[in-house]
Amino acid sequence: MSTTHLDTRSGAGSWAIAGLITGLISGVIFLAFEMLAAGILGASAFGPPRMMSATVLGQGVLPPQPSIGIGTALPVALLVHFTLSAIFGVVFGTVAGSLSFLRSSRSLLIAAATVFGFGLWIVNFYVMAPILGWDWFAMANPVVQFIAHTFFFGLPVGLLLASRTEGDE
Repeated sequence: MSTTHLDTRSGAGSWAIAGLITGLISGVIFLAFEMLAAGILGASAFGPPRMMSATVLGQGVLPPQPSIGIGTALPVALLVHFTLSAIFGVVFGTVAGSLSFLRSSRSLLIAAATVFGFGLWIVNFYVMAPILGWDWFAMANPVVQFIAHTFFFGLPVGLLLASRTEGDE
């Protein structure tokens, strides 16, 4: 299996594609962590996907007595989650590809992606959720969400993109 490296001179399009792929892979890592953390903390592992699907299906998908079953909620959650993961990956990949100092430094790229994940947590939970009336986001453990967004989405995006660069670090 060969590894594809993006030349530091590569256009924004190749960085966007790399961002798309790394966003999807990081989305898997993020979702696995979310579900595992929920189970460890004594909640249903399907709690996080139910919250994700509630952004489209509404509160009827949420406990304690959901009127929409997991058979409907889970596919919607996966569609929402992986669409957003891809979009966020493309956004970060495009930004990283347009900034030469990120393209040329693996450590800066990884740090920037980690900060990007942290920023996603802040925006998702403290800006978008209140604006859109997603009150159920308050049910999520903020420490778990900080860790999930920062270290199980942002950091993997950075590590995966850095593995594709020919940076000096």
